[in-house]
Amino acid sequence: MNVNHIFRVYRNSSILRTLLNSSKQLTANSNVNMRYPQITRNMWCLSGNSHAHKNSLFNHSLNCNCGCGKSNAHSKAEKELVEFLTEEILAERKTQKTTTIPSELDGFKAKLNGAEVTLVKEINDETIKITFNVNHTVDQDIEDIDPNMDKPELGELKSKPAFKVEILRGNTTLNLVCSFLSPGDDGGEYNDIFGIDEISIYEGDWNENVYAVSGEVVDSYLYDLILNYLEDKGITNEFVEKLSGYSTAFEHSAYIGLLESLSKFVSGK
Repeated sequence: MNVNHIFRVYRNSSILRTLLNSSKQLTANSNVNMRYPQITRNMWCLSGNSHAHKNSLFNHSLNCNCGCGKSNAHSKAEKELVEFLTEEILAERKTQKTTTIPSELDGFKAKLNGAEVTLVKEINDETIKITFNVNHTVDQDIEDIDPNMDKPELGELKSKPAFKVEILRGNTTLNLVCSFLSPGDDGGEYNDIFGIDEISIYEGDWNENVYAVSGEVVDSYLYDLILNYLEDKGITNEFVEKLSGYSTAFEHSAYIGLLESLSKFVSGK
């Protein structure tokens, strides 16, 4: 079974119910996707033990007593969507590792703006700024999955965004675009988990006329020296692992917020 195809299955409730009815069907079906690997997230909401609690939560939707001020105003599709969203929000909150996003990461002060994260640290006459966006960055961590297992446990989902490192000194900016290396990529002598995609340096503000070079075509020794330079600035493998953890927590929080906003929109609250 290709575990990557199980990614994001929880979004399709009909598939979930099929999974619950037949574990054999899960093995046979290689085309389903899954957002979060813990199938028990949605099983918890669909189990008999939560049935009475679920009914009490959804009664207001089915009877249209959701606080919208309208009597029986919701369509069948709206009721079903609100039901599922209520269920899904409970499941996501149950598996959420943290509800508070730190304001600092290893000496970098964090600023959140929508889906974008900016980390800033000042050292002597330099300012180091790291920016990344959590949209479309969640993927399944398949490194810990044993392919020889009959029913392998699904890996944890992690956010691994591309990130830009800007080192500002006076009016000059060294700009390095970096990304996480995929499993199987050559991480070099030090097993680096990230690489440099693009290098540029410019005066004042960036514009489309600034020359940039791909990290794939620069001299390999120069490439390694720039990685050492980043490490000297605190951007190490360990720091980038923490960046991934930070991004994962923030993306999960943003996803729950999206579900809540969607539920309010559909219910007319």
